[in-house]
Amino acid sequence: MSDRLGPRDVAYLDGESLSVPHQVASIELIEPKEGFDYGAFAEHVEDRLAFVPRYRQRVRMVPGRIAYPVWADDDRFDLTYHVRRSALPRPGSMDQLLDLAGRIVSRPLDRSRPLWELYVIEGLEGGRVALVTKTHQALVDGAETVDLVQLLLDDKPEVGPTVPDLWEPQPESGARLLAGAVVDAVTSVRGLTGAARSMGGFALGRATGVAKDIQSAGIGVAQALTRRPPERPTPLSGALSQQRRVVTLQADLSDFRRIRDTHGGTVNDVILAVVTGGLRSWLMTRQESLAGVRQVPALVPVSVIDEELDATQLGSAVAPHFVVLPVAEPSPVVRLHQVSYSFEQHKETARTVSAQQLAGISGFAPATFHVIGSRVAAESEHDYLLSVCNVPGPQEPRYAAGSRLVASYPIHPLAEGHSLAIGVTSYDGQVFFAITADRDLVPDASLVGQCLSEAIDELLDTASGRRFRAPRGLRVVKNSGE
Repeated sequence: MSDRLGPRDVAYLDGESLSVPHQVASIELIEPKEGFDYGAFAEHVEDRLAFVPRYRQRVRMVPGRIAYPVWADDDRFDLTYHVRRSALPRPGSMDQLLDLAGRIVSRPLDRSRPLWELYVIEGLEGGRVALVTKTHQALVDGAETVDLVQLLLDDKPEVGPTVPDLWEPQPESGARLLAGAVVDAVTSVRGLTGAARSMGGFALGRATGVAKDIQSAGIGVAQALTRRPPERPTPLSGALSQQRRVVTLQADLSDFRRIRDTHGGTVNDVILAVVTGGLRSWLMTRQESLAGVRQVPALVPVSVIDEELDATQLGSAVAPHFVVLPVAEPSPVVRLHQVSYSFEQHKETARTVSAQQLAGISGFAPATFHVIGSRVAAESEHDYLLSVCNVPGPQEPRYAAGSRLVASYPIHPLAEGHSLAIGVTSYDGQVFFAITADRDLVPDASLVGQCLSEAIDELLDTASGRRFRAPRGLRVVKNSGE
């Protein structure tokens, strides 16, 4: 059984390159239960794939490229190719794991197979096991397909009954694909548009007779994916290499709540203020002039209720919100207030989904929301230098094949010309940051993580009562006549 890719998905496939692969990754750390082994976990993965057939489908091109490609069953699907076993020299450190993860996310996925991989990495200190996942942005749309991590995690340590897997690959011959394309081309405007686009390569918008809905969906995405970097070079922009670095940071959620309770706003505001303070410190350590980079325009995907946007299986859509991070501001409290004010304006114009609602979604929804957030960032036609995607997760433990999840780091892809991207997930009382950096443009990527940690401490100091607290908003003081 097959279905045709949409214009957005085609744009992700056609718009990527060796230096800009369109894939989202994650690092999940688990405490393996007694008897945990690779074979049993692979069986768990295979069992869950029955819920989402897309993970056993690959992209098939239509002969002559007269229509969009299709998702077709992979008749040579090999689970062991996708679920790979690896290990670090015991006791493996977090730095060694991150070095391996950076190499994994740098390699593009094999287009001739289903567009995902999962690495089971053993040998970590403390007996932990890492699950490094990698999925293509065209694969997970939140509507037809959720992220692999969400499929694998359960609310309880007990593994549910196995679902009968009746999947049998349906062969798709070239003649059958061609016949289906002809039917689509005759019966739908979308098919005609696909034919025009395919015949003209990826020069979207030049084909005549392109429908307006396809223009907004496909052309906009393509232009966004291939946009040029800022003309004036900054430490946050440049020509990307083919290699990435991954840096992680873990902090207590209670610290963020304490800062929020002291200064107001939301935990999300505090996270963005931490990012702002961390960027400021990092720029200063690089001896960069803050007169050159006084503000960092950032894109922050947020969950909203909007009937005009595509909803997900999780009950909400994801829309871009643009905020200016005031890196030149020396006061951490003022930085927090400026970020908070930006989101107060957003709340007045959009029905934002609360953190409590997102955290209460069954399963492990942050995994899927991060993929959708990365798609939103990639599709944006606005100029920005940094994407920061924060998704609140459940505050109760989750389990993978009975083994407890102890950490979750979302690794976002770099957009063309962007040297950094940041993903954040809160889970089980902790906040997990993952920083994706270009290996050549940001050789001091580990320093970014250290600066973010120091920014948390700086804000915590302001919540201790030993510092002056800046007032929120303007207050009118009446003259009493005294």
